[in-house]
Amino acid sequence: MSDARQAIGVAREAGADLTATADLRAAEAYLDSALRRLSEKSYSQAKRDAVLAKDKALEALAGAEAAGRNQPR
Repeated sequence: MSDARQAIGVAREAGADLTATADLRAAEAYLDSALRRLSEKSYSQAKRDAVLAKDKALEALAGAEAAGRNQPR
């Protein structure tokens, strides 16, 4: 869970909320689902959703970084 939270934070700092909103929203939804499943004691599903959240956050980060490289200087 911590890895997913950190990846989401880094993606936000990179501007993913402006350039990769779909991936960032998906990451946040997976993290919410992981937290919900954890409270339900569905540990394997919580872990799966946390991994998916991290993966989506990394995709959002990559999108934000690509958008930054494509900006005129």
